[in-house]
Amino acid sequence: MMPIYTTIGEHLVEFTSSSDRMLAMLAVHFPCHVPAEPLGKAPDLVIHIEAGYGVSFVDDEVTITEEPGRIRFRRADYLLVTDEAYREARIFVFDELALKHALMNLYSAYIVHHGWGLLLHSSCVIADGRAHLFAGPSGAGKSTVAKLSHPRELLSDEAALVKITPGHMTVFNSPFRSELAATGREQSSTLASVHLLYQAHSNRRIGLSKSEGLLQLLDKIFYWAHSPEETRKVLHAVHVLAGTVPIYELHFQQNNTFWELIS
Repeated sequence: MMPIYTTIGEHLVEFTSSSDRMLAMLAVHFPCHVPAEPLGKAPDLVIHIEAGYGVSFVDDEVTITEEPGRIRFRRADYLLVTDEAYREARIFVFDELALKHALMNLYSAYIVHHGWGLLLHSSCVIADGRAHLFAGPSGAGKSTVAKLSHPRELLSDEAALVKITPGHMTVFNSPFRSELAATGREQSSTLASVHLLYQAHSNRRIGLSKSEGLLQLLDKIFYWAHSPEETRKVLHAVHVLAGTVPIYELHFQQNNTFWELIS
């Protein structure tokens, strides 16, 4: 069972599977490779994937159970079993959608646990060398804004990878996509602003206080709460983000004129 490798954010990920179909699914979304020479470092995450679990997607409800040394995340279409540091995991899935969501679950838990950053429900567009996030629930217009932003470069259309360090936020190219591929060559960019989306008949941008921004971002994070300690890490990361980057409500028409308010 030959492992294949990819990089997500700054993290080297090793995949194995007994199913060629699973490996083919991975290759659609992740730039995977088989190294010709031994790796110069150990992978950050080691993930084994198996097919044939559960049923097709029912809803987003995830049941979480813990036992000594293991955490299980179970949804109708996937089962994720990981160690407590989220470095080694086994994923059992029904189909491609289940695989994507299970990997998002695992990677989000990994970057929160290790204090690297957050996975945000947002699209991300680069303009004038800086990244701008457009966040909101399903149907808010994240993909619409991404399409309307062409020819600006696109780092994500559904889930943005945000590295959080004091005084500086960096957004990385995200493999967790809905329908739009990355454009351009940039793999990361400094985060300049966050916009909470509202479709409207006219364009308007409203600046939010740090506390308002923090509260509105909390439900835009891909995170499955299961322990107070991990939840505190999420709250700390959002607090740092809201204190560093301006957050706005963006009421936008379905055309590209909203960019006049941003750049």
